[in-house]
Amino acid sequence: MKLAKEITVAGKTVAVPVTLADRVVNYFDPSAGAQRYKSRVQMALSGGYQAADKSRRANQKGRVRELDADSAILPDLQTLREESQHALRNSPLAVGAIKTNVTKVVGTGLKAKSQIDRELLQLTDEQADAWELAAEREFKLATESREIDAERQLNFALLQALAFLKVLEDGDVFVNLPRFARPGSPYKLKLQLIEAARVCNPDGKANTDRLAAGVEKDPTGAPIRYHVATHHPGSVRRILNREPRQWMTIDAFGKNTGAPLILHLMDKTRPGQTRGVPYLAPVVELIKQLGRYTDAEVMAAVVSGMVTAFVHNESGDPTIGSNTADAVEPYNTEGMELGAGTVIGLEPNTRVDFVNPGRPNTAFDPFVQAILRQVGVALELPFEILIKHFTSSYSAARAALLEAWAYFRRRRAWLVSNLCQPVYEQIITEAVATGRLQAPGFFADPLIRKAWLGTLWIGDAPGQIDPLKEANAADKRLNVLKITTHDEECAAYDGSDWEQKWPRILANHKALQESGMYAPAEPVEAEEQEDDDQ
Repeated sequence: MKLAKEITVAGKTVAVPVTLADRVVNYFDPSAGAQRYKSRVQMALSGGYQAADKSRRANQKGRVRELDADSAILPDLQTLREESQHALRNSPLAVGAIKTNVTKVVGTGLKAKSQIDRELLQLTDEQADAWELAAEREFKLATESREIDAERQLNFALLQALAFLKVLEDGDVFVNLPRFARPGSPYKLKLQLIEAARVCNPDGKANTDRLAAGVEKDPTGAPIRYHVATHHPGSVRRILNREPRQWMTIDAFGKNTGAPLILHLMDKTRPGQTRGVPYLAPVVELIKQLGRYTDAEVMAAVVSGMVTAFVHNESGDPTIGSNTADAVEPYNTEGMELGAGTVIGLEPNTRVDFVNPGRPNTAFDPFVQAILRQVGVALELPFEILIKHFTSSYSAARAALLEAWAYFRRRRAWLVSNLCQPVYEQIITEAVATGRLQAPGFFADPLIRKAWLGTLWIGDAPGQIDPLKEANAADKRLNVLKITTHDEECAAYDGSDWEQKWPRILANHKALQESGMYAPAEPVEAEEQEDDDQ
């Protein structure tokens, strides 16, 4: 007979029976029996999630343990980077996923449009417009040439693309901000990209709370300096020359100004996370297996396009003509080549069998598409965007683009916050410090400084599936609902700046009017387009 005791803890009441085993243990060892019953009560009072119930068979398979961010990431990080780099070099799917990100997020480069706080700075519209135009000119002067690159190869737009690609490929990248003069550029600020593998603990020291994966931190977890190897760990030249590994130290922030001296670009997903994880980490194994399967199917299809003949005879000798044990001279096979409509006679007791591997495999495409849908979910890329294939319908294609651009905009905002805006602020600060721009109160008050540094970043537009529908929608937003501006619509249309385009539009209209060729365009009604879903 089982006796049950009702126990109430924090408003939760459970009935824990006293079993025969409990009574036996209590008889021989009351202390052990009490501890046993206490453990059973704790199990009964545990949460209501089936996923946490270890008594369920589904939860008994595998070993799952909760780890902090660095314990979960850092031991596997080198392997993940190597696998990601290998996939980017050899897997069409990996290349497509990452380059789609770079093309959509960065494209031809994110462009700065100054938007200062006119009210706080007490400037008239004319004064504010003039200062914003001057600031944009100075920023273009500093960034639209190769002088911004410490290696003197890329302008800022191309550096944006390269930095973002390395974040996706390796999980993070570091942007050093050295200052030195060069002929041809009035600005000293330079950008030097540092690959993730070069930032590591000196001499292979073990990770601690204050030093992890090359990042040295203060007691609050904020980075104070980075340890950078002078050579990449995979440098074959260093290994062949037997050069010892050396490290240099870069402070994270300036001691007097607090301005960043190096930018660490990573998509942080956990508190306390020191280093970033490659974009392909959740799917790199799946991509690798899919690549192997694809290679096998391609090889099978190639083999099926060939004709392989197996000649059977009594002796087992592969030479045609040796179908008897006493055969001395092989049979003359001259002219016995496969050809269209060719009929060839063989020796007696000899036959030819052909191999048919049964390819192409009809189940290949549905299976691959099912895997690609899972990959797309993990990478936040809709299936249609991932494989660049739009065949279902207009509404499905538009839904895929809208879903993808929600992700691309988040990534673009991340890139602006971590790279573009800090670089803009450093260049404008240098312009004010050298007298190229006049900004009263810039160094006196951080709030005033922030007001001078307000910026809107414009990138390439998403594109349009049906331009006529998009144009009519823009017209209604502007002229009927009045919930948008020409700046916003121009940026959404082609990623350009309306204020720069408007004077040219006026000049074009004026030229057409003076030539007598101008005729107001008649409004075009959008035709009702049936969705091919219906």
